[in-house]
Amino acid sequence: MSTPLPRTIPGLAAALAAVAVALATHALVPWLPAMTIAVVLGIVAVNLPGTAGLCDGPWRAGLNAAGKHLMRAGIVLLGLKLSLADIAALGWRTGALVVAVVLLAFAGTYALGRLFRLPGDTPLLIATGFAICGASAIGAMAAVKGTRTRETVLPVALVTLCGTLAIGVLPLLMHPLGLGPVMFGQWVGAGVHDVGQVVATAQTAGAAALSAAIIIKLTRVVLLAPMVAAVGVFERRRHVRSARLAAASPATGSMAATAVSPARFPPVVPLFVVGFLALVTVRTLGWAGPGLVDAAGLAQDVVLGAALFGLGSAVRVRELFHSGLRATLMALCAWVLIAALALAAVHLMGR
Repeated sequence: MSTPLPRTIPGLAAALAAVAVALATHALVPWLPAMTIAVVLGIVAVNLPGTAGLCDGPWRAGLNAAGKHLMRAGIVLLGLKLSLADIAALGWRTGALVVAVVLLAFAGTYALGRLFRLPGDTPLLIATGFAICGASAIGAMAAVKGTRTRETVLPVALVTLCGTLAIGVLPLLMHPLGLGPVMFGQWVGAGVHDVGQVVATAQTAGAAALSAAIIIKLTRVVLLAPMVAAVGVFERRRHVRSARLAAASPATGSMAATAVSPARFPPVVPLFVVGFLALVTVRTLGWAGPGLVDAAGLAQDVVLGAALFGLGSAVRVRELFHSGLRATLMALCAWVLIAALALAAVHLMGR
C-alpha cells in the first residue's frame, strides 16, 4: 500500500537539504563525490542521538520513498549522459574488452558472495553494483528481483566504501604501475564502481585521464539494461514455473488461479529501465541540446543524492559491525579482483 504524500514530505525535505549540503561540499572539495557525501550524511543522521529519532520517526516515510522512487528517477535521467556514438568511437576491440571486464567482474563478485555465504539477494546486488554502476545498478536490480529496500542498504554501503577507497588508493598506484594519464583513466573507468567516484578518481591525473575514464565508464553503464533484462527474464520464468507447480498441486486448490496471474510476475524490463533506454536514444540522436543535458545532470544529482541519503539513513553502524564484517571482507576481495581485471584489460587495449 502506498504511503500518503503528506507523510513523506518531512523525510523528502530532509533528503533534499542533505543533497544541498552534499553539492556545496563537493563544490568546495571537488575530489569528494557529492553522492558519496549524501550516503555518509544519511549514515551519520541515523546514528547521531539528535537525529536518529527523526530518521526512525517522522522522516522515515519520506526517506523510504526517496530510496525507492527517486532512485528510479535518477536511473532514468542517467540515460541523457550516454551517447552510443561516443561508445562506438571506442572501436570493437575496446568495447569487447569492457564487456568482458563487466561480465567477469559480475561473475567473480557473485561467486565471492556465495563463497562468503552472504544471504538472499546480497551477492547479486553487490555483483551488479560493483560490475556496472554502483548504487544505481543496485536499485535497478533490486526492482526487477523484488528485493525489499532495506536489503539494498548493505550493498549500497559497500559500494560506497570501496568506491571511496578507490579515490584515495588508485592515484597512488598510477606511477608505480607505469600508467600514463590515458591508461590510468581507462583503468579507473573500467574498475571503479559509481560514475561520481570515477570522475573524482580520474580527475587527479588531468583532463585526458578524465575523458578516457568517462567514456569507458559510460560503456559499462549501457550494460545495465541488458543485465537487468536478463535477470528479469530469468525471474519471470522462475515465477511461471512456480505457478505451474502450484496449479498442479492439489494442496493449493483455488489459490492456483491467483498464482498464475501474469500481473503478479515481475516485469522483464522495469518501466524506469525503458525510460533510461529512451533517454539514451534521445541523446544518441542529438535531440537533447547542451542546456537540457546540463539541466538533466543537475536533476539527476539531486534525485539520486536524495535517494542515497534515504538509503544511508537505514545503515545502523552498530548492526553493520555485527552483521556486515563478512560482507565487507568479501567486498574488499571483489574490489581487488575488479581492479586487477580492469588493469589487464587496459594493457590489452594498448596493444
